[in-house]
Amino acid sequence: MLKLANIPRFLFTGSSANTSLFSLRHVAAFHSSISHRSFATMASSTIVDAGSEFVKGTVHPNGVAVITLDRPKALNAMNLDMDMKYKSFLDQWEADPRVKCVLIDSSSSRAFCAGGDVKHIVVHNTLPDVIKVVFTTEYSLICKIAEYKKPYISLMDGITMGFGIGLSGHGRYRIVTERTLLAMPENAIGLFPDVGFSYIAANSPGEGSVGAYLGMTGKRISNPADALYVGLGTHYVPSGNLGSLKDTLLASTFSADPNEDIAMLLSKFSTQPEFDPQLKLLLPHIASTFEANKSVGEIVEKLKRHEENSDIIVAEWAKETSQALAKAAPFSLCLTHKYFAKVALGCRSNDSDVSKLSEVMKLEYRIALRSSRRNDFTEGVRAVLVDKDQNPKWDPPTVDQVDIEKVETIFEPLEPSIKELQV
Repeated sequence: MLKLANIPRFLFTGSSANTSLFSLRHVAAFHSSISHRSFATMASSTIVDAGSEFVKGTVHPNGVAVITLDRPKALNAMNLDMDMKYKSFLDQWEADPRVKCVLIDSSSSRAFCAGGDVKHIVVHNTLPDVIKVVFTTEYSLICKIAEYKKPYISLMDGITMGFGIGLSGHGRYRIVTERTLLAMPENAIGLFPDVGFSYIAANSPGEGSVGAYLGMTGKRISNPADALYVGLGTHYVPSGNLGSLKDTLLASTFSADPNEDIAMLLSKFSTQPEFDPQLKLLLPHIASTFEANKSVGEIVEKLKRHEENSDIIVAEWAKETSQALAKAAPFSLCLTHKYFAKVALGCRSNDSDVSKLSEVMKLEYRIALRSSRRNDFTEGVRAVLVDKDQNPKWDPPTVDQVDIEKVETIFEPLEPSIKELQV
């Protein structure tokens, strides 16, 4: 059996990760004698150094700063060490006048980043401060990327899931290839699609219905045209041309407006995908099924009717979607549906509570702290990633048994003893 501490969060490939250099056993040893602030401060200096093994940073002579994720055995699954090192580079380079843009790539063609890390689940009952540090670090990093003052380019070649989408999907330039594989599979392990995906989803076609569909089902996107259509990618560059693109970028001389230079460069290397977006063809059915005002139960019933459609493409889509929903934790489905609907409505109405990503992440922090402590998360990780029996015992076991009032409490302000996310 794989040790839970070594399992990449939301990674469904069966690959194990290396043990974090910042050992949770060491955290446990001194946790009881220090405050949360002291823990965070001490952890920060230790972890930033520890993350250097897997997050490499280089500033080239022409001002291109490159972050390379280099944890190939774990498909670049991010741990707390890596999160802090990553953000330290961004903070440093944002203030450095020599740096003109930031490029994010991977040392492996197999994966850009397969997600985050679930090792904090090991201690979530006895070390709640660790949970806070993990989510605070992840979500602060996402906000940093979204608001970054310099051009931020992600080469999303290979597996890009969960936190991998968090690292790329909020940046300005998002390069996908024919090898890009995108997904948000968190509902299948009893959590919810986080890392700000609700904000990306809210701006997807069908007034956010396509994004809600992807978030609820964990549907994998392997067609570059779909990645562009939903907004996860901005440019399609065949993988065989990535080397030339990077070489040209590193040899470029930048003007006073690096964004203009990068846009021109990407226009030369990008092309139209070979196939049309399948999601666009299915949009009328996705939009009518995953409407924000429908309950999860109504969505399930609508899919059953679609399964009888005379169009075989629609019928097969509905069957596949029904099967995906059946595998997810019922509470997580209801939570995701309500959360995504709230953000989509807020973005359309310019609601100040959730119309900006920073505000979304503050709400998401509440959801993450509470969701990660539910038994469904522990059970989902056990069934999908540890024992791999694919037979989780969800609580409650069916959608119609989910208490919507309990779902609503997940969004409420945190208890006075717990600080809200500061971003």
